[in-house]
Amino acid sequence: MEIGGLLGYFIFFMTMAGIYAVLSLGLNVQWGYNGQINIGVAAFFAIGAYTSAILTTAPGGDHLGGFGMPFLVGVIGAMALAGLLALIVGLITLNLRGDYLAIASIGIAEIIRLFLKNEGWLTNGVRGIPGIPKPLSGMVAGGDALLFLLLVAFFVVLIYLALQRLFHSPWVRVLRAVRANEDAVQAAGKNVLRFRVEAFVLGSMIMGLGGALYAHFTTFISPSAFDPMFGTFLVWVMLIAGGSGNNRGALLGVLIIWGVWSGTEIFTSELPEAWVTRASAIRVFLIGLLLEIILILRPQGILPEKPPKPPGIRDISQTDDATDTHAPHR
Repeated sequence: MEIGGLLGYFIFFMTMAGIYAVLSLGLNVQWGYNGQINIGVAAFFAIGAYTSAILTTAPGGDHLGGFGMPFLVGVIGAMALAGLLALIVGLITLNLRGDYLAIASIGIAEIIRLFLKNEGWLTNGVRGIPGIPKPLSGMVAGGDALLFLLLVAFFVVLIYLALQRLFHSPWVRVLRAVRANEDAVQAAGKNVLRFRVEAFVLGSMIMGLGGALYAHFTTFISPSAFDPMFGTFLVWVMLIAGGSGNNRGALLGVLIIWGVWSGTEIFTSELPEAWVTRASAIRVFLIGLLLEIILILRPQGILPEKPPKPPGIRDISQTDDATDTHAPHR
């Protein structure tokens, strides 16, 4: 492979890693901060992608759209619609706990997938939506892919910094308290359902952003792109492996798992022809094996959650009698 080919693959790898990083950070708000088992990540991923695609595509085609709006309008619309859907779903399902919430979220994701697949007037069905514009195209000759990678990196850094700031806020402290002991938080006078819905909506809006970025990166989307294997399973594995509750862990998990997933694709493509049909199963097996190893050796993930220090608490390691001006003289 030539240098140009290696560089092109690296840009593709990092762009997809950036998109998965956005999804992983969104899931971290729900599961890492609040303990919500959302197995319907692919639904909000798909809603974001289709919304942005419909808003930004040029006139023509067999689907709703042709509005030709700017990229940022598509992104805002994707996040808004994903958040609205999350609000409706959250008010219905977030009183459920544990396995029941997981089952409900799977069902909702499947309903949305089938809706996108069968409502051809809206999404063009299984034929998908082509011609989605890629922002920043044509600004630098031959540099469209690199510019889009920089755009994705900008959104990843923006979301990461915002969530890091939130992590040390009273709002997240309540979310973590709800995760640890919901009854105690309710007894303290907090509206538990409101906090759970807020976390669910914020995480889903971030997932909608990931969907919009994916749509404009591939310039074509169809229901098959949002299969639960790619849109939900991989995101969960990335977060669990990296360390849920830790935004750095979420990003590290993306790099490791996406690296393994991409590397196994290259490996399985070199297998004998008789094994090619089993390649996808082999890749899933290897990802599952890696996850099991991490869970055995590092149950909390590679970078475990570090609870924020309570406000007003000083680090006693910074106190030194030698620098204490009120220390008595000997």
